Amino acid sequence: MANLEDRVFLALVVLISLALAWIVEPFFGAILWGLVAAILFAPLNQRLTRRFSGRRNLAALATLLVVVAMVILPAIMLGIFLLQEASAIYVKIRTGQIDFALYFQQVQQILPGWARSMLRRLGLTNIGAVRDLIAAGVTSSFRSLAAQAFMIGQSAFGFLVALGVMLYLLFFLLRDGEELLVRMRSAVPLRAEQSSALADRFVAVIRATIKGSVVVAILQGTIGGVVFALLGIQGALIWGVMMGFLSLLPAIGTGLVWVPVAIYLFATGAIWQGVVLVLCGLFVIGMVDNILRPILVGRDARMPDYVVLISTLGGLEIFGFSGFVIGPVIAALFIAAWDILTISRSREAESL
Repeated sequence: MANLEDRVFLALVVLISLALAWIVEPFFGAILWGLVAAILFAPLNQRLTRRFSGRRNLAALATLLVVVAMVILPAIMLGIFLLQEASAIYVKIRTGQIDFALYFQQVQQILPGWARSMLRRLGLTNIGAVRDLIAAGVTSSFRSLAAQAFMIGQSAFGFLVALGVMLYLLFFLLRDGEELLVRMRSAVPLRAEQSSALADRFVAVIRATIKGSVVVAILQGTIGGVVFALLGIQGALIWGVMMGFLSLLPAIGTGLVWVPVAIYLFATGAIWQGVVLVLCGLFVIGMVDNILRPILVGRDARMPDYVVLISTLGGLEIFGFSGFVIGPVIAALFIAAWDILTISRSREAESL
């Protein structure tokens, strides 16, 4: 009977846990980023706690203000500037100041014969048709962006609520994080060494992923945007943000932006600008990824680059923007769990 009661109680615990997950699912993103911020800023919070003579409330509040000043406000300002620049570019497209068909014709003129033949077979040599196709695509894209902006405006209250939940949760995670971790480890039905190994790997991957991905994205996006601005390329801020986001894809991300732009510069006779962009893309923007990412990500997360790439792409596909954290974390926990299982089986085999 006792065994039956234990099973019923375990089933009840699982059911209640699933019910709680269902209730908080609308705030999954807020909870995730609150947890990520708590892990990243835990060292700062610990130093402030010591400086404030153990007053954890004051230390957590000060850390929270640092997060708002360093992360949230700059992100909001960047979003405002990005929308302003996107609106300006849209106006230039509508008024004909930016003519994509002309750019396409200039690029087509420098293509080799086999490439022009392929475009001819695809029906992409008719400049008028290409102009209409590109105009329709650009207009549709901006209308989609406008619709998204309108939806964001409508759901501004929801965004503020989610932001408030994240900051509220972050305060308590900073203040009580160590106690919560101890209680969680004692509640999880795993051996002490197993729970410690998984928790340590989880924290290490979160810190490595954010440090590596975000630092690399900021540096590559900033460098790319500055280079584009110095070369007189329109929409430098948008190009920089695009390179920053695409840098989440190791090795190939930023090249998806600067390589086509460099080809266009060569096609339009801007040879020295194209050469400068290629050199900066290969030896400055690319080196940031090749040098910093292994240092910031590979050493802490201890995962091969191909695992990071595949898990990041899969995470982005399933979870959206938050997937660039969730994907590598799941992959790292997978590797850690199998490592623990392998070690446990090896110890059991040695003891026989």
